[in-house]
Amino acid sequence: MRSIVSLIYRIFISAALLGFILFSPAVAQDNGVKFTSSDKKMEQAFVWAKSMALYYKGNAKDPVGPWYESALPPRDAFCMRDVSHQSIGAEVLGLKEENRNMLTLFVNNISASKNWCSYWEINKSGKPAPEDYRNDREFWYNLPANFDVLNASWRLYLWTGDKYYINNPAFVHFQKKTVNDYINAWVLSADSILTRAAHPNAPVPFNESDSFHRCRGLPSYSEGVPNLKTGADLVAALYRGLLTYAAILTEKGRLKEAAVYTHKAEKYQQQLDAEWWDEKDKLYYTYYSNDGHFGKDEGETFLLWFDALKYNARVTQTLTHLSSKTWNVENTSYLPLIFYNKGSWDKARDYIMYLSNETTARREYPEVSFGVIEGIVQGLMGITPDARTHSISTMYKTEHVGTVTISNLPLLNTLINVTHLDTHQSALTNNGKQQLKWKAMFYGGYHHAYANNKATIVRQETDSQGKIISFIEIIVKPGQQVKVSVK
Repeated sequence: MRSIVSLIYRIFISAALLGFILFSPAVAQDNGVKFTSSDKKMEQAFVWAKSMALYYKGNAKDPVGPWYESALPPRDAFCMRDVSHQSIGAEVLGLKEENRNMLTLFVNNISASKNWCSYWEINKSGKPAPEDYRNDREFWYNLPANFDVLNASWRLYLWTGDKYYINNPAFVHFQKKTVNDYINAWVLSADSILTRAAHPNAPVPFNESDSFHRCRGLPSYSEGVPNLKTGADLVAALYRGLLTYAAILTEKGRLKEAAVYTHKAEKYQQQLDAEWWDEKDKLYYTYYSNDGHFGKDEGETFLLWFDALKYNARVTQTLTHLSSKTWNVENTSYLPLIFYNKGSWDKARDYIMYLSNETTARREYPEVSFGVIEGIVQGLMGITPDARTHSISTMYKTEHVGTVTISNLPLLNTLINVTHLDTHQSALTNNGKQQLKWKAMFYGGYHHAYANNKATIVRQETDSQGKIISFIEIIVKPGQQVKVSVK
């Protein structure tokens, strides 16, 4: 079924692309976020990605409400994995109402009759996409999805400051069911994930040839691995989901409960390093089969996406292996942000160039353009808001001399402009009505810092790779511009 859909997709997008080429200039002239750079290829990549992503904005008057394409375009639908990945890029582009509506629909539709799954895909008619759903006993569902949506809702809270994502009753219900009932129903506890049955909630009678039976609870995002018991990406998703829930509880002051879920999360991370590492090949296994064997396929991407690896040497080896192969565009669309975050900045830029190149097959898949947007804003420019402290940190991640600017960027209920003049000078303008704290970060051990030419205190820390970072923290008032430099 997936191969047929893929063929339809290629036919569809070939026709749709003509319309995109004809009409994208009008889209690009909106008054939203803008990016300029002395690296003109990077600037062109952003312009293309913005136009392509906004092309997939749905009609808010559709029965489903505000939405954007986040699945194979012929379906007019959005998928849990894709939305979880595209949501920050969407927020950058002003698709706030779309994010809120789609995430709400996912969390609203978990049910006991589906063993606490939601609908894997929802279409513009507000219905579960028939390509993946027949009824509550027969449907397609990838088990990492609940934890991915849980993490995405937390990331959206940190970006926007909108407590709806962590306090709304539907989200609270989803959180509780996911970290308890869902794990129990699908036998996903850390001590049983390698011994669980392949189909613990299979329809009766079970039809192995029916994908809605066989993949009702697929324990991975990798859909082409036969005889699959557990995917490493599922283990990583469980780790990140439980850690995310602990962070939500911490934000609410429920520290003892948070500690319980942090401890549960750590068991999955420890298992990855103890059980899933192949010492001979210096790589992680990506799946465990029903006949008791570890194997390798795709899936490493999610070990890094969910930031589930502890040892830097293994992170480096995983990055090296990922960059040595060509992956489908869905996997590749995660890599710009991953490589920026893990210190491989030139390779991250290479992936943005590859994904935005007109010769790249299937670059029009919606996830690609949103991934490029996030890779530039959070990756290259290092812009990371944190609603917990109403603060924003910035970090220019490049090996090259040059200037980059982003303007009209929405976050934390304000709009900001950020310019990196070079790797030791940045400026931030607060165009909103609320003050915010700015943590201006620079790689290197600098001893002097200036804010609008006035000497200020410079502090130092190290990143996850052990590199020294110098930073200052300063309040930026509404309407104020602050320029920071270090020496």
